Amino acid sequence: MNSKWILTGAAAIVLLSSFSFLGIFSHQVDFNDEVKPILNKHCMACHGGVKKAGGVSFLFEEDMYVPAKSGKPPVVAGDADESEMMRRILLPEGHEDKMPKEGPPLKEEDIETLKKWIDQGAKWGNHWAYNRVGRPKVPSIGGFWARLGLTDDDETRWAKNDIDRFALEKLREQGLKPAPEADRAILIRRLSLDLTGLPPTDAQVQRFLKDTSPKAYENLVDTLLASSAYGERWAGSWLDLARYADTKGYERDPGRTIWRYRDWLIKAFNDDKPYDQFVVEQLAGDLLPNATDDNLIATGFHRNTMNNDEGGTQDEEFRVAAVIDRVNTTWEVFQGTSFGCVQCHSHPYDPFTNEEYYKYLAFFNNTRDEDVTSETPTLRFYKSEDSVRIKKVEDWISKQTGNSQLKTKSLTDFRRFVRIMEPKVNSHDFDQHVNASLLDAKYFGIQENGSARWANVTLTGKNRLLLSINTGAENALLELHQDSLRGKILTQFIVPTGKDTVLILPVQPDAGKHSLYWTLKSSKTPKNWVQIKWATFQEALPGSTQPEFAEIEKMYSEILTGNVDNTPIMYDGHGDLARTTNVFVRGNWTVKGAKVQPDVPHVFKSRSEESGERGKNRAVFKNRLDLARWMTSRDNPLMARVAVNRLWEQLFGIGIVETVEDFGSQGIAPTHPALLDWLAVELMETNQWSIKKTLKQVVLSATYRQSSAVTPEKLAKDPYNKWLSRGARVRLSAEQVRDQMLAVSGLLSRKMYGRSVMPLQPDNIWLSPYDGAKWQISAGEDRYRRALYIYWKRTAPYPSMVTFDAPSREFCQVRRIRTNTPLQALVTLNDPVYLEVAHCFSETISAQYHQPQQQIQEAYRRLTCQSISPKRLKVLTNLYQSSLASYRKDPASAKKLLANDGDATPELAALTVTANAMLNLDEVVTKE
Repeated sequence: MNSKWILTGAAAIVLLSSFSFLGIFSHQVDFNDEVKPILNKHCMACHGGVKKAGGVSFLFEEDMYVPAKSGKPPVVAGDADESEMMRRILLPEGHEDKMPKEGPPLKEEDIETLKKWIDQGAKWGNHWAYNRVGRPKVPSIGGFWARLGLTDDDETRWAKNDIDRFALEKLREQGLKPAPEADRAILIRRLSLDLTGLPPTDAQVQRFLKDTSPKAYENLVDTLLASSAYGERWAGSWLDLARYADTKGYERDPGRTIWRYRDWLIKAFNDDKPYDQFVVEQLAGDLLPNATDDNLIATGFHRNTMNNDEGGTQDEEFRVAAVIDRVNTTWEVFQGTSFGCVQCHSHPYDPFTNEEYYKYLAFFNNTRDEDVTSETPTLRFYKSEDSVRIKKVEDWISKQTGNSQLKTKSLTDFRRFVRIMEPKVNSHDFDQHVNASLLDAKYFGIQENGSARWANVTLTGKNRLLLSINTGAENALLELHQDSLRGKILTQFIVPTGKDTVLILPVQPDAGKHSLYWTLKSSKTPKNWVQIKWATFQEALPGSTQPEFAEIEKMYSEILTGNVDNTPIMYDGHGDLARTTNVFVRGNWTVKGAKVQPDVPHVFKSRSEESGERGKNRAVFKNRLDLARWMTSRDNPLMARVAVNRLWEQLFGIGIVETVEDFGSQGIAPTHPALLDWLAVELMETNQWSIKKTLKQVVLSATYRQSSAVTPEKLAKDPYNKWLSRGARVRLSAEQVRDQMLAVSGLLSRKMYGRSVMPLQPDNIWLSPYDGAKWQISAGEDRYRRALYIYWKRTAPYPSMVTFDAPSREFCQVRRIRTNTPLQALVTLNDPVYLEVAHCFSETISAQYHQPQQQIQEAYRRLTCQSISPKRLKVLTNLYQSSLASYRKDPASAKKLLANDGDATPELAALTVTANAMLNLDEVVTKE
């Protein structure tokens, strides 16, 4: 009896154990890979961040378990049969509660996936990109004996570094093999174009082809990374992200002077500024302790936003538009996230709420730029005469204060104001206008018997009024009253006639916060306006009782009045100038909702931050510097991933995440997720945020060095090369197409830095009715400078750039979508720049070689670093001969083609036509 029960019990245990054992190996449904795509495709349109039909949302985990309007929760973890979601999905066609309500029913396999997921406990999961980056294990490669290190095989011989191990793992999964290394001539051209944006010189090619040392390729990489052209190439690609332009945008699109930001970028890349520092300085360089000029210039990244100078526009509307653009750009560039739609509602697919958008916007909402014509705040650069004045005032301050805290404060305040002219109030803030207005909707103007209010000004400790003013009115008496139109007069003066003048006036206001009132008496010229651009209160410079003080204060006024070079920068307002941030109801900036404080989205906060006792572990966010440091911290899951993916996309033509701009759940999933994370960790930890070291790792890999030749098998299995079965073959960027042509012809100027230039372009491109601005072709070598220095007008960008897919830069564009159109061929065949290049290139070649076939062979070699095929040579020789015959019959045509050059022979014209055709060849405008 006992033995029977023992056997029965043992059998039951074995049976139960077998179910448990089998359960270990049963497929566990992954929320992100299997469930989330189904929800995004079929459910989120009605039950996501935009709509919550029936009170149901699948955006956040907790939303699934909250009873909906029906009284039932959509999901009951562990029980699909009791889950309202599954009940409605399984209802018969035609039932009013059938889900999805609109669109086709779910496929059987999708239904089974959802059912299984719920029965397994409905385990939620963060989207992969929002999880902290960990270092993945590097895959093993080779056969059994190769893995033991006892022998080499094809895989171990092919691999150069750990990048190749990740690539090989995926190739094996796809049944593919890597390609052999590219020909050395192809490799040097590829590498040079990728790292410097320029083709290699003939001397560089010959030197590399003759160098048989084991480190020849690595030495070439180091040389190119050390080249000054490296910084220009990578700065050029960053200009799209920064939406850099030499004009302000919108309909009027007048000029802007911000080229110093471009110079900063070039130097930052050439100096290999650590990427985390590179980001911090651009987002918050003005907030760094003891910020330098370079730190301030770096913030030009977010002063590239558009500025609307058109008359009749509202400054606050376009100030808000600029702040919104900064939020969206920050997310796209540094976090690879489409955050813009969260402005009006919670994200349709990703875990970002509408309120979180405005918490993030609060970081940027205190900047002092307010869509004014002068684009202040700007960093001012003084010439020698003004620099002497500044030094005299500084010496005065030092002498009057001695070695004290007052000296430090006085010098700091003085230097900040003469360099940045902040804090101040722009006159569009004045209200309650009587016989007053915003002239052309820009600056405050007042006429005879006019008045206006300047509200809520803190006057404690202030005894000087500074204001920028101009008028054509004679004997106009301007007064400033405290508390009311008839209140205490703080100052009254006759407004000097003429252009803008900065006045410094003594005042004795009462302490505290007061509203002030302007009044004007101008009976002699009552219709003439007195215009005020800005005003501010300060404490007088030290030594105000000294006899020489009046001269020092006059000098201070002259310094501020002077028209000097400047560049727009970011600068935050404090005290009276600090702004409150509210949610915009439905994204409408005129309808304010709840007040919010600066913060980052909940999904990125660690559990320790969320549950920290009395805030002990909570990150405190106050300003842009806090934000920038959080973004570049080791715990931020997106910064490094997005950065290395962008580098990869620049080298391979397509990112590991193809949607470079969108790492969210609607973006394309990474082809090599482990490689992406490994590169991100390498960037942060091993390379200490060095871009040059990271690029070197990638270009040293065998994956990068592969031949781009494609086999029928690879074309069938990997048509877009997403599995990296061969080298990249990508059409050159707009800048590279132009720069390559100039370089091979010998025309390219290597002059660096400075103001933008205006090279040749077709006539009648610009139409500037407001200011009559015209395209003035630059003189001398400036017309042959690299493409990143070309003057960029947003409403009329350089035409050949646009044809080759460059954006207008009205907004940030993270990824250029390459096109292939007939217009591009027309550019390289007919654009005056390319005709001039073909002419000069032909002159160089014909001076060294005299036989047409030799000339064609040499021209082709210089353009592609390769020898021409007999078939190509025959076609181009025929083109030369037919052109020559035509020009011998009509010598005037040859002179016209060569712009009446004194050496305009039929032979040179024929070679120019042939060279022009070669410049248009696929292998010339493509990186092999």
